[in-house]
This record gives sequence, structure tokens and C-alpha cells, in this order.
Amino acid sequence: MSPSAYSDIGKRARDLLTKDYNFDHKFTLSVPSSAGVGLTATGVKKDQIFIGDISTQYRSGNTIVDVKVDTYSNVSTKVTVEEALPGIKTALSFNIPDHKSGKLDVHYNNYHAAVNSSIGLNPTPVLDFNGAIGNKDISLGGEVSFDTASASFTKYNAGISLNKPDFSAALTLMDKGQTLKASYFHTVNPSTAVAAEMTHRFSSYENRFMIGSSHTVDPITFVKTRFCDDGKVGMLYQKEWRPKSLVTFSAEHDTKAPDAASKFGIALALKP
Repeated sequence: MSPSAYSDIGKRARDLLTKDYNFDHKFTLSVPSSAGVGLTATGVKKDQIFIGDISTQYRSGNTIVDVKVDTYSNVSTKVTVEEALPGIKTALSFNIPDHKSGKLDVHYNNYHAAVNSSIGLNPTPVLDFNGAIGNKDISLGGEVSFDTASASFTKYNAGISLNKPDFSAALTLMDKGQTLKASYFHTVNPSTAVAAEMTHRFSSYENRFMIGSSHTVDPITFVKTRFCDDGKVGMLYQKEWRPKSLVTFSAEHDTKAPDAASKFGIALALKP
């Protein structure tokens, strides 16, 4: 089994601590089709602003075409060819009317490596590259970004992760070597998991941390909690009120600012 992609280093802890937390009003309707065409409509209300988009996906053989139109009439298109060659997946994406937004992505996987690269399709592109080597239990990788316009590296990070069925640990050097992040995920029992994440900035000697837990109450009910060093406490309640349709309530309170209003959010995801 090939190692996880570099972007998956620390993902299990990151997902427990941040995934599905939402403090706006969000609605998603997904309509799959056995004919290879799927449709998804999403709307988000942030304060007094409403943002929405409609996306469709068409599958034919090993080719996938995604098209999305948002409330500002921007059109995003992505064409993906899986297994263009053994172990290689390519994707071409572009936005209309931004004629400089074109990008080509190439992904390569084998039993010992996972490599992703992308290049902007414009006169002064940004080159992105990340890769990981290892196996299903341990991954070591890094990522770099090079801006040809300024002839400089805008990003270079490195990380290592250890993954087992019941726990995962990761260590990442970020922000061009200025920040060290450590994360840990542990499955306590089949229904409960905990996670922690800590970051240290070498330049300012600043330490930050976040801890959280998740618990499956029953097959259709899921709750999460988290606490940050800045005093913010978050809770999440998710219920599958019908097959494949979820309603999620999120709340966050700043214990260091008791007079500040707490944040609340709701997300409704429907799939007929």
C-alpha cells in the first residue's frame, strides 16, 4: 500500500479538531445520478451576505469533468483523467473570466511514494511540488512552492507521520522552518477518539495548543468538543436525520471574553 499524500500528514487529528465546525448558515443539496452526472447546490449565509454556487460532475470511463458556477457568475472547470498512465492522474483546471487561472496538476502514486505537482498556465507561473515516501504505517515528505515572477521560494515545509489503526502521530516543520507543529490522534474505543495539536514559533517563542474529542452516541448521532489555549470552547452536534442527509449544529464561546456573544452555526446537507 502506498504512503499517504503529504497533505494527509496530521490529517486524522486535524479533521477531529476542525472538520464540520461551521459558524454560519449553510445548506447543501446533492443529487447523484446513475447516468454519471451529479448535481450539487450550496448556499452559505455569512452575517447579511449570501454566497452560493451550483456544481455538476460528469463521469465517463476514467474522465471526470467538474463545472461550478457561483453567485458572482464565475465559472470554474476541472477535467481529471484518472490512470492516464499506470499510477498517474492528471487534472486541468481554469476559471472564467480569469484567463490567467489555468493550472495543470499531475499526481503519481506507487507502493513507496506519492507525488503531486502543479504549474500555473501563464507567463509567470507558480510551481508547486509535494511528495511523500514510506508505507501505510510511516510517511516522510515535504512541499515547496516556487514563484517564477520573483524567482523565489514562497513555501517549503517538511513532515513525518506514524499511522496505526488506533492512533496517529505527526510532526511538521512549517512556515519556511519558523513553526513546528506536533499532532496526535488516538482511538480510545470504537465510539470515542481524542486528538491534540501543538505549535511552536521559533521567532517569538509562542506556543499554541488545541485539544478535542469525538464521540458516536449511536449510529446516527455524533458529537465533538474542542478547547483552544486562547480560551475558546467549541461543541458540535451532528445527526443523520434521514439516510445520507445530515444536520450539524456548531457553537463556540470565548471564555476569556465573557461579554462577547457566542457563535452559533447550522449546516444542512441533503442527499435524496
